[in-house]
Amino acid sequence: MDTYKLTAFESNGEKLIDESFQAGNDDEAKEIGARMLEEKNLSDKTHRCTSPRGKLILFRP
Repeated sequence: MDTYKLTAFESNGEKLIDESFQAGNDDEAKEIGARMLEEKNLSDKTHRCTSPRGKLILFRP
């Protein structure tokens, strides 16, 4: 399992969420990250999810 980082922001740069979570691979991390954003009603906000290797898994500008 790898540790992935999920961050979401307001348009003014304020962090709304900054959480780490475990996933077995990038596809699983993408699903988990999207679900976390949806549960917190942050899907429409600027967000990113990165892998431990620095790969961008989810991104919305």
